[in-house]
Amino acid sequence: MNRKMLVILLVVCVASALGQDAKTGWGFGGVPAVAYNSDTGFLYGIVFEAYNFGDGSHYPDYDYTIKPTWTRTTKGSGENTLFFDSKYLLPNDIRITAYAGYLTEQALPYYGRDGAVSYYNSEYEDTSFAAYKTRMFYRHERNTLRLTADFQKSVFSEKFRIIAGVGYIDTQIDTVDESGLNEGKDDDLLPLDVETLYERNIRLGLIGADEAKGGLTNFLKIGAVYDTRDNEPNPMRGIWTEALFTLYPSFMGSDFNFSTLTMTHRQYFTLKENDLSFTYRIGYQQQFGDAPFFMLPWYQSSYKMTEGLGGSKSLRGILMNRIVGNSIVFANLEPRWKFFRTTIAGQNLYLALNAFTDMGMVLDPQDDSNIVVGAESTRGSDKLHLSYGGGLRIVLNENFIVAVDYGLAADEQDGNSGLYIGLGYLY
Repeated sequence: MNRKMLVILLVVCVASALGQDAKTGWGFGGVPAVAYNSDTGFLYGIVFEAYNFGDGSHYPDYDYTIKPTWTRTTKGSGENTLFFDSKYLLPNDIRITAYAGYLTEQALPYYGRDGAVSYYNSEYEDTSFAAYKTRMFYRHERNTLRLTADFQKSVFSEKFRIIAGVGYIDTQIDTVDESGLNEGKDDDLLPLDVETLYERNIRLGLIGADEAKGGLTNFLKIGAVYDTRDNEPNPMRGIWTEALFTLYPSFMGSDFNFSTLTMTHRQYFTLKENDLSFTYRIGYQQQFGDAPFFMLPWYQSSYKMTEGLGGSKSLRGILMNRIVGNSIVFANLEPRWKFFRTTIAGQNLYLALNAFTDMGMVLDPQDDSNIVVGAESTRGSDKLHLSYGGGLRIVLNENFIVAVDYGLAADEQDGNSGLYIGLGYLY
């Protein structure tokens, strides 16, 4: 989250069940989302989850889950998503994970590419400095329609699965709509004689004409997953590792021909039975071919595509999408402590604390990616980007997890801090 964001936290677990026992039948939960940003207005909405545990024979696994998210801001940005996951709905033990979403982002962060190779100057966004250009200097508009479905099937053993997936992604990119964002304000967010970094990189040829306004990036995905977790939402022990190859071919309707190799390893260690664990995640992604700039932040997974590096799903405390490139590597280290357990009206509830250290970098910066503002170019290799912090989890029936994390960036080039509220553990 932007450090200019005033966040009004309202964390409320709303839970109910059909029947006497929350471990059978339906269970529900939701988190109201309330925030304010001086540029994009008030954010409001809800993140909701519904679980069906069936007869309870799979508990703590659910038979299937449906997770809708709906948020809006008073200046027009919004999130409309629906996520579905089930290991037991389809025949032949085929797991299906599906996502449908339409995201409208009027001021999406954009800091160029290759991390430290692209200089970040916070004074360009701050009206109190002489170097001020516009509060939208590191922003552009993005509207995205994304439809994906993944299918997993165990082979050789229950723990080893092959995965095949398909996706449709329509991305529309434009400059920030300054007239809409300026409405009702006394000052001008975008002075007419100032161009944003997005516009500058188009002019310099760092963003090609064919990618500048977005396009279709439909894909096919294949891979393998090895999973020995004892409980998917918050494992105490086990391994979850995967290798995925994603192809964006023209015969699928993609406007760009490229492919992606993604490898992610996660491991969980029990330090004190049922209460204390240590976890880590290591991720690597390599693009082959000419991937458009707007696809570089996306990270593939067997569960959900996420966006980073930087932000709530990757490097907490670091600016969202601060570190993007053709080849990235990152790691998260996180101890987790379940310090309080109780049962309320038949619902199993526990509270947990977590500390974390997140890190990542770009492995192969491009030769021309360091053309930035004036003499502030930082040519050469990227460096390790580091953040650290802690969080709180409120967990109902082992699956519904309210998450609050606060992270600090170790270098002001990566921002200051971030406060995040949502659902679930990071991995």
